[in-house]
Amino acid sequence: MESLNKNKKGHLTIKNYKFERVKNFKYLGVILNEDNNNQTDLHERINNANKTYLMLQKFFKNKNIPKKLKLTLKNTTIHKTLTYASGTWTLTKTDRKQLNISERKVYSRILGPVYDNEKES
Repeated sequence: MESLNKNKKGHLTIKNYKFERVKNFKYLGVILNEDNNNQTDLHERINNANKTYLMLQKFFKNKNIPKKLKLTLKNTTIHKTLTYASGTWTLTKTDRKQLNISERKVYSRILGPVYDNEKES
């Protein structure tokens, strides 16, 4: 690996090729960064899932469409947008909590309020 050389200017040199060092970049739809931290990607995924919901909001609020169909659409669009490339993530408890909150918000928007019968008694 004698040809692999990182200089002080923030460039990576491999043989005759010189690569600029960057803090983060998007590759195949996934944001990668120098710290190998997925926080930026996770926040972008949550924002994209919210945007997807907003695009489909009229469909989800239509009372003539069965809930089962709405949930199928949610799972095939919003959930896939949220979890794209999630197999490569290393999640902290905070990350998991953010994902769960995001999913619950979408469920509550689609299904409406859910009441717990045990707490009402």
